[in-house]
Amino acid sequence: MSSPSHLLKYSQSPTLDIIGQSAGHSSSLLSPSDHTTTGARSLLEDNLCPVHSPQTPSKATHCEMERPSFLCFSQLPVAVCVNVNTLLIVWAHSPVCALYSALFSSTACHPQLNLSSSLWSSNGRYSWRAIRVQDMLLEIKEDLESGPLCCRERHLAEVNLLEKHLFSTRTDTWHRVLGFDSVRWLPDLDTPVLTVHQTISDVRGSYYQEKTVFLRCTVNSNPPARFIWKRGNMLIEQSKDNGVDIYEPLYTQGETKVLKLKNLRPKDFADYTCQVSVRNVCNIEDRSVTFRLTNATTPPTIRMSVNDTVVMDPGQDVIITCEVTAGFPPPTVTWSRSPGPLPLSAQVKGQTLILRAVTPADAGFYNCSAVNNVGNPARKNVQLVVRSMSNLTFQITPDSNKDGESIQMGRDLKLSCHVDATPQDKVNYTWYKNGAPVFNSDSLILLKSDPDMAPGTSSLEILDMKFRDVGIYSCVVNFPGSRVPELRVDMNISQNSVSPPILSLPPGGQMVSVREGGNTDLVCLVDGKPPPPVLWSRMEKDLLMPNGRPQMEAADGRLRLRNVSRDMMGVYRCQTAPYNGLNIKKREMNVQLNVQYPPILDPVYQDVRSRNYQMVTLRCSVLRANPPRLTDIRWFRNGDFIRMPMPDLKETPELKFKLEPTNNGSYECRVSNSAGTSTCTFNVSAQPYNAEFYYDTPNPVRILKGNNYSYNLQWTQKDPEATDRIIGYWINVRKNKQNLLSKQMDLKGKEPEKGVLLSFAITDLRIPLSYEVRLAPSPPTALGTMSVASFSIQNHTHTQDLQITFANPKRSANTGPETDRSGTKEGYYMYIEASRPRVQGDKARLLSPLFNVTSVRGPKGSGRVPYCVSFYYHMKGKHIGTLNVLLRVRSIASVDTVLWSKSGHQGPDWRKAFFDISPSGPFQIVFEGIRGPSFEGDIAIDDVSITLGKCKQENTVASAVLIGGSSSLPLARWLTFGLSCFMWLLFR
Repeated sequence: MSSPSHLLKYSQSPTLDIIGQSAGHSSSLLSPSDHTTTGARSLLEDNLCPVHSPQTPSKATHCEMERPSFLCFSQLPVAVCVNVNTLLIVWAHSPVCALYSALFSSTACHPQLNLSSSLWSSNGRYSWRAIRVQDMLLEIKEDLESGPLCCRERHLAEVNLLEKHLFSTRTDTWHRVLGFDSVRWLPDLDTPVLTVHQTISDVRGSYYQEKTVFLRCTVNSNPPARFIWKRGNMLIEQSKDNGVDIYEPLYTQGETKVLKLKNLRPKDFADYTCQVSVRNVCNIEDRSVTFRLTNATTPPTIRMSVNDTVVMDPGQDVIITCEVTAGFPPPTVTWSRSPGPLPLSAQVKGQTLILRAVTPADAGFYNCSAVNNVGNPARKNVQLVVRSMSNLTFQITPDSNKDGESIQMGRDLKLSCHVDATPQDKVNYTWYKNGAPVFNSDSLILLKSDPDMAPGTSSLEILDMKFRDVGIYSCVVNFPGSRVPELRVDMNISQNSVSPPILSLPPGGQMVSVREGGNTDLVCLVDGKPPPPVLWSRMEKDLLMPNGRPQMEAADGRLRLRNVSRDMMGVYRCQTAPYNGLNIKKREMNVQLNVQYPPILDPVYQDVRSRNYQMVTLRCSVLRANPPRLTDIRWFRNGDFIRMPMPDLKETPELKFKLEPTNNGSYECRVSNSAGTSTCTFNVSAQPYNAEFYYDTPNPVRILKGNNYSYNLQWTQKDPEATDRIIGYWINVRKNKQNLLSKQMDLKGKEPEKGVLLSFAITDLRIPLSYEVRLAPSPPTALGTMSVASFSIQNHTHTQDLQITFANPKRSANTGPETDRSGTKEGYYMYIEASRPRVQGDKARLLSPLFNVTSVRGPKGSGRVPYCVSFYYHMKGKHIGTLNVLLRVRSIASVDTVLWSKSGHQGPDWRKAFFDISPSGPFQIVFEGIRGPSFEGDIAIDDVSITLGKCKQENTVASAVLIGGSSSLPLARWLTFGLSCFMWLLFR
């Protein structure tokens, strides 16, 4: 099979600039099928290459068979047909240089065909790879109609390799489709790295004759680089020199070429240059690196001036020299530390590392590396240990064989001493009795490291204790020969000086009540000689203490809690510690913490709309309260107390009244318990809801006489039957904060219907200007809620075609998508703006229409019908909050269930999510965005669909039930998640 190559020379478009040719190794990937059809040739001859771009040429007037070209553009994206076998589509913005090359042997095209693909990369950079047959995921279940090859605009953000088989009814044959989908290459060429290696890994001498040497040149580049080897100024050609081999090794990262010098000859000792080139793509110049090979060339070796481990006192200086003992060219020495970077106080002078006045925080492994690009780098490390001691504790253990809990004559007794130290094995323990050193004897046994205790614990065992053994025992800990201060602990050992601990609670201490947000202490009284510390923990094993640890120590037995929250409520356990006292069975007690908080009410806020002179019921439900007993319930209208009979405190607070023009306003239900008061707020009004703008009007802009334009504004009315009758709309058009039009639109007795579009033509518009439209429904009494939209009339700089774009507010940098999911900047998507005045925790919700599925029967043996919910999401930014997807099922009361959730930064690309649902009744899908800690947290969604049946790995249009289609769910035509529109979500 021959390999096609194409160089585009297009003379009519001034934006095309042919820069160079790609490497020949890519041609094997772009192999065509074994035949070319007559229908394919019509690509150019019949001009069947429709692309949504103002720069699309009518046809390519001149094509030549060369290599696939890389094109650079300084203006808007373009698309061109190269020849009968190749369609080259390039969408790029300056200074991006991109290649999108797809090889087709047929003009078979399905505009809604969803090709699956696989993404691959090498070392974080895109590279060429052969595709495997098992990577082909698409199943074609029906013949595709013949037609022109459809080219869709895409934003070039990743590399996908496609290999599919399509059926052409024009030629009645199957054809292979091979190519790239969504390729984005930022042209780049790093400086190459040249290293020298010898056949013998254990090098004991110089690089001399009759040795084989390998010069390895590696570079990262986009597109793949071309390598040129030179000896001196002469080009090295393998075909003309039997002493060299040039090849590409397997299993290497990046672009790599190896020059092999076989059995070194005198002329091989010379300067070698590796030159890499991307053929001047986007004016990127060639880069090169040179290495001089001589008979003195050797790899580096090093020697450290200190031992492998260096132990120092705090405050001392550390000087480590990494001496280079061999290596030519002279190696470069670098220092590093693990874990973490070098300390800020570290100084590197040549081969020497200097650390001034070290502290325990400076401890770690210090690594020296010597590199001269010959062989492997030489590496050695030194461990720095800085002495430290803290937390000296003691234990008094009575005779464990006789279950003793006190000191008794004639029984054994063990005294133990432990300190947290670095290095632990270098600690020296010394025991004293009444100030005199203690030595091993028949009745005293010294254990430097007690095997029955924690590692690093020293013990003194007193056998068959006598009155002579009574006294004050001291444990002194130090580092021999160190300036680290010694630590000391004393133990008074006698029958009367040591007694078991007693743990108790103060009167009323078993239950401690505190209001949420307040401070309190949990107290356990401990008595004993000596009194041990008290350890506090939660009874529930999985719960942590306020400091984030399982236990907290309280020397006086008092646990101090500040800013108490309801999640701290529960049972706390206090117990005696086994150290700094008798090491016997723990004593423990339990304390109940009761956190009181005001009632939790539902709803916190509700907008209630009703017609005048109809009964309205406001209900404020108490979900939880501690204490649960309510003390007061009061209703207010516009801040004024409503006099009414005292409500039953055991019933749900409720207010019923007839709505009249005089009692519209804000109603509050204030519910109290002994911990505080909470409020339900209701905004009660007979005013209509806001109008909802429709953004998908086809061709809303029309040309009028005198270079004027009109815009067809369309909208629907939210719940028109919920409030008083709407007789018209008030419309206001503004430009630069100046009123251009204020008009009352009369509906002439025809009331708006739910879901039915209303329209108004705004005239006398100019190019290029931006306008703001204010729209409010007009009932007989007063205006309803105001809706505001902005749009602009623009003149395209290249085609003079009119384009309508709904204006975006100013976007934040480093967050949010640049384009919609399909990659087009002219497309639309929905997103949540995180800029001010939004604050952390603010929520935005987008609700689907209500789907009534009660009439649909499920599979045999099942009463529920499965549906697949799929969508794309974009969560880029360091302040990203949370995106939740909920299922709201309507029954007696609506129940929201979280089905899917993501938090935090998810990368710069659109990602797809899908899951199955089996609702038990009418349902809605709710998208909820929660704002993160700051403004770099925009969250976007796109291409939302709900399909009948369980989700598949990849759904084709033929097998999917699309919203709004003939097989869609009832009312689904109102779900505009297809996102041909742009929608600004407001927090509420």
